Order: sequence, then structure tokens, then C-alpha cells
Amino acid sequence: MTRSPAPGGGRPAVEFLFSLERFGMKFGLANITRLCAALGDPQNAFTSIHVAGTNGKGSVTAMVDAALRAAGHRSARYTSPHLVRLEERFVIDGVEASSDALDRSAARVQRAALALVASGALEALPTFFECTTAVAFDLFREADVDVAVLEVGLGGRLDSTNVVSPIATAIVSIDFDHQAQLGNTIESIAAEKAGIVKSGVPMICGRVPPEALAVISRICEERGAPLVRADDDAALAGRVDRIPLSLPGAHQRENALVALRLLETIDADPRHGIRVDAAARRKGLSTAVWPGRLETIDHGGCRVLLDAAHNPAGARALAEYVRSVSPQGATFVFGAMKDKDVSQMLAPLVPIARTIVCTTAPTARAMPADELASVAKSLGMVVQTVPDPFEAVEEGCRCDRLVVVAGSIFLIGPVRERLLRGILR
Repeated sequence: MTRSPAPGGGRPAVEFLFSLERFGMKFGLANITRLCAALGDPQNAFTSIHVAGTNGKGSVTAMVDAALRAAGHRSARYTSPHLVRLEERFVIDGVEASSDALDRSAARVQRAALALVASGALEALPTFFECTTAVAFDLFREADVDVAVLEVGLGGRLDSTNVVSPIATAIVSIDFDHQAQLGNTIESIAAEKAGIVKSGVPMICGRVPPEALAVISRICEERGAPLVRADDDAALAGRVDRIPLSLPGAHQRENALVALRLLETIDADPRHGIRVDAAARRKGLSTAVWPGRLETIDHGGCRVLLDAAHNPAGARALAEYVRSVSPQGATFVFGAMKDKDVSQMLAPLVPIARTIVCTTAPTARAMPADELASVAKSLGMVVQTVPDPFEAVEEGCRCDRLVVVAGSIFLIGPVRERLLRGILR
């Protein structure tokens, strides 16, 4: 995937961040805790709201951030990964962080990380995500934000974002994804995500499987955290149903329930001074923007639907949406990572994919197109194999008037960038 900046792009501190990707993922809070301490604990300079979940957490983060801005708060949001530019992860007052501000924060984080290693306080450099999380905290402190909505990167318990002391937390959904890191059962995944629960801090929970709810309830009880359900309140559902949601897809109703309950919970607690009235809540849910998620872009008369569905639950939601807008089906361009359960991701698409064009997402982590094609053929799908992702989308547009590009954000990002420029190749 084409990342920003490109190698040799002349931004040394940001290039340093990308150089850390070679260390991969590392779970635990020791590094981020020491890094934040070296920076003067910037995560304590603003009020925070913490959002976890298998799917939907980005959408909820976007809705809540939009509502906070509508209520007049200087708000920020931190999400991951980005589609094309690193700046996308850090949004302040609805605008991506400027490159200059990002460079300054990245330089401070670089100096702190190198000093910690030189002193022996850290045995090795922090990971890319640990450093970008520290950058987010530093950026938000420098921008003097009132409140930041923080999306968990992966899991929750050992995620770098879990060093904050939030006024509210949320778990949007629980399903299978990242089993190598989170475990192979719904219970183990729920336990990792419920690691963001804090003593006395309300936890808003969306619709989750019963076995996940049991785990979340137990952890909330053990930590003295009020558990606030967003899935069993008819009055709340009625309020959401009266709001025209800006984000498409029936599944966004479930996300909106969590966002609205989260906002109402925050507004009802006068201790924090984060008031969000009904009008602001409505505006947040009706104006939120979340690129690359059921986003349609016209390309030469072909409708290209982009969706970063990267796990089985996301694929099911995508299939439901495509069926609602095109009952006769569509052509799919599909690319996924090597560590994904591709068979489970493709299964919901079988009934609605007239043809699937298997491609290789532009990242070293991608599963080769021919391997994807073998899985798709085993499911009885009509398959084409076009390794170049941009050629794959062009081929899809030659086959159909509706082309759905899905499977990985590493595919969606560069395709979206070229579509917006009007040139795929």
C-alpha cells in the first residue's frame, strides 16, 4: 500500500515512525507507559472516551466525535489504520492534523523513544502503533482539545490506547477476528476487549453474543463499572429510528444505538462538563463521515462501492447492504491479508457475487491473488484472477455497472485514492 510519506519523502520523524513497522505488533502497556511519561503524560491533558469492538468502533468514534463538535466542544479522534495518509488517524475539530503539526509531534516522540533506549529504560524501540498512539496524545495536547474519542487498535486490554483514564468506554460488537492475538473463542475475545473497563467508569455495550455479554458483565461487576446496555432499550431504539443516519447500511443502526447511548451517558454526568444536547446528538449521527465504508464513487459510469470489510462479520454486513441496493448482485474485487479466514469472509458473498475478481492488495502482508482464487473456486464462485489491484477494478468495471471492492483496508485505501483522482492506471 502506498503510505504517506513515501520513502525518501523528506520528513525524517515520520519516516522514523514507518521504519518501526518492521517490529510488527507487540502487546503490553510497558512501552507506551514509559513513552508517555517521557513526554509528560500528554494523555492526561484532555478528557477521553474509549471505544472498542470487532466491527463498528470506527463508525461509533466518527459519530461521537461529530456530535461533540456539534455541541461546541473542541474534540479530536484517533483511529487506525489509515487509508492513504498517516494524517488521517489524527482528526482535530473535524480536520486531519496538518503535516507540520504531525512532523513536530513525531519528532518529539522520536527523541523520547531514542532517549529511552539509550538510557536502558526500554530494551528496544517501541512499535509503530505505540509511537503513533503517543503522537496522537501529543498532538491533542498541543491542540488544546477538550475531549478525544479514541478507537482501540486491536483487542483492548493490552492495546496502546489503554493507558488513558476515560469518562466512558464502549464495546460496539464482538465477533471473530485476530484470533491469533485475541484467542479462538468469543469469550476470550470479549475478555480482551473488556480490558478497557475502568473502575467506576460506565461501559456502554452494543449487541453482542450471550457468552460475550456474560464475560463483559462479570468484568464490569468485578471493577465496579456500570454496564449500560444499548441493545435492549425500546425508547433508545425509537430515538435512533427518528434520526436519518449519514452512514449507509442497516448495521449502522446498531452502531448508532451505541453512539447515542454513549453520548446520552456522557451528557447526563455533570462531573465532566461534557454536555451534548439532543440536537447535537442528532447532528452527530446524521452528519458523521467515515470514508471507505460503504462509500460509492463513480468511475466512468460504473458505480464502485468501497467497503473495508476485513472479517466474516464485516462481510455479512456488506452482503446485506449489496442485496438491499442490488438484489441481482454485483461484481466483486477482493483482496485480503494472509492471516485472514478468507473462506469465512467469502461465504456471505457467494449468493450475491456474479463474478469475483481476486487481486493482491499492495502490501507485503497480502494473500496472493491466485491463493484467493483457489478458495473462491472451492466455494463455487465465478472467478477471475487479476493480481494488479487497479487493473482488477478496471476489469470489474468492464464486467458490471456495480463493482464492490472489499476484503482489506490495504486494498481500499489506494484504490479509493486513484478513483478520487479519476485515474486508476
